[in-house]
Amino acid sequence: MKLVLASASPRRKELLAQIGVRFDVNAVDICEDVLPGESPVPYVTRVALAKAEAGYALAKPQQVVLGADTTVILDGNIIGKPQNQADAVNMLMSLSGRTHQVITAVALVGSEQTHSFVVTTDVTFRTLSREECELYWATGEPADKAGSYGIQGLGAIFVDHINGSYSSVVGLPLSETAELLKVADIEIWHTEEM
Repeated sequence: MKLVLASASPRRKELLAQIGVRFDVNAVDICEDVLPGESPVPYVTRVALAKAEAGYALAKPQQVVLGADTTVILDGNIIGKPQNQADAVNMLMSLSGRTHQVITAVALVGSEQTHSFVVTTDVTFRTLSREECELYWATGEPADKAGSYGIQGLGAIFVDHINGSYSSVVGLPLSETAELLKVADIEIWHTEEM
């Protein structure tokens, strides 16, 4: 079986490569709007499955497709990507000094299988100032990230501690994903033969 990643996310590509998985990339463009009344876990699961299914529709025989979606939750509410600087700063200030959840759903779709799972990690921010949130926005990093921060980048300085999977907060929970790939006979820790 050959794996296809249905994502343009450089972070997900790096994480899969980190565990030695060989894969192709077929980025898909799907609507990621939250449906009326949709709660966080069904939302991220639906989007991850939609990405994997859209990728599978373009796949070749003997390919399985991995889709994933990550969202930030505060007080039970989904916090998406910022629309502009004011939106980003307000998001970051709402996370300041508090614990929020980062939920990542992963879906794998093949000819005879569909699997999905969800991982939730608690992330606690230190107290932030509005000025540093504005300076962070100026770096360009938070513009395309749920919750307006990247834990793997400059935004790491906001994080006091986490309880759960670090790689899930980045965008792909590696331990659980590796187990899922084994079910589909996708090799991890692949090394080139000499």
